[in-house]
Amino acid sequence: MITTHKGLLIILDGLGDRGIPSFGGKTPLEVAETPNMDSLASAGQCGLIDPLFPGMPVGTHTGFCPLFGLSQQQAVELARGPVEASGVGLSSSDQALYFRCNFATIERKGKRFKILDRRAGRINQGTGALASDIGQVDLGEGITASLHPATQHRVVLQLEGIGLSNDIGNSDPGNDYRNKGLLTCQANTPGDAAAEKTARCINRLIEIVYEKLDQHPLNQRRREHGLVPANGIICRSPGKLPKIKSLLRHLKIDVGVISGERTVLGFGKLLGYRLYENPRFTGAKDTDLQAKVESARSALKENDLVYLHIKATDIASHDMDPMSKREILSKFDDAIAPLINDELVIGITADHSTDSNTGRHTGDPVPSLIFNPCGRVDSCTSFSESACTMGGLGRINSLGFLITFLDQMNRLENFRPKDGAYLF
Repeated sequence: MITTHKGLLIILDGLGDRGIPSFGGKTPLEVAETPNMDSLASAGQCGLIDPLFPGMPVGTHTGFCPLFGLSQQQAVELARGPVEASGVGLSSSDQALYFRCNFATIERKGKRFKILDRRAGRINQGTGALASDIGQVDLGEGITASLHPATQHRVVLQLEGIGLSNDIGNSDPGNDYRNKGLLTCQANTPGDAAAEKTARCINRLIEIVYEKLDQHPLNQRRREHGLVPANGIICRSPGKLPKIKSLLRHLKIDVGVISGERTVLGFGKLLGYRLYENPRFTGAKDTDLQAKVESARSALKENDLVYLHIKATDIASHDMDPMSKREILSKFDDAIAPLINDELVIGITADHSTDSNTGRHTGDPVPSLIFNPCGRVDSCTSFSESACTMGGLGRINSLGFLITFLDQMNRLENFRPKDGAYLF
């Protein structure tokens, strides 16, 4: 009888990076002190992983799709709004549409809004009060809206009513927000009555939120303390709560997810994975790494596969703080020492790469490794973007990485036609 192994899959959010001038052209991972990850690389196989397609930047939810066992088709079609909605505990409704939003700092300029800070200074306190004081908003046309705080500056917008459509543009201008300002939401297809109605409601809500929050007591206090106000919202990625299927469920693998980030937890909830939460698990740099490692050790006792997610690496890159990213990587490397043993298959990868020079996601492949005590060993002796170019895994996509990882756990049979629906 074949012996199966338990697996620990570590997701270092936004791990891959580009050369930093102050680091002599090296990346934060290349200059970080990571003896434990280097040891795993030396005793395993490394490679470069494309989250979706080579060279294509992706968001967190798209990057997580294949790592959580969803097919590429599902990754392409899934909007982030519904995933975030699941993460904050909203239930499915046929008449609801969900948006991923940011609390932001905006300023009125005539009939438009200028965006001063897309994340309201990464506000991490008081968002519940702001959302509560917005309340249930009647937008007319039979549509109501409500806001539900998520991680830090993120907030979920729930629109409810008959005749809504997700075929609309975002109000988010992306990285060029300083020049473009807040975009007017529009139907993607002129004449689409449902989409035009939905866009009108979003534009109406943006005005209402600004009027209610600009002079809100919390924002008055923030200004007094030299902090930017959270006086507006930026809306994007609308959709309905989906019905999705996972390769891991198909294979009857028990899965645990450890994270402090609502998108990841929401994804795990949608898929029926076992969630491990703790107030000390945050989506920020102050997350308790030792507590997460202890949670992983415990979760491995009752699951076949455990995901350990660290968001802080991505946040450091978005903040264009490569020194902080290097420090986080070194601290995490030190924290994982108790997890390394000869009975566990360990993988390290990421949902995407994030450039610490620009703060944006990039299409660069992610450095990744798989350590199997009884597996093959390639010639890599350290773990970094440059070292992984020579690894035995080569350059594959994230779903291929997950499949390879499951094979190292001895959890796969020969391909069967019924498996195809979970792969393509």
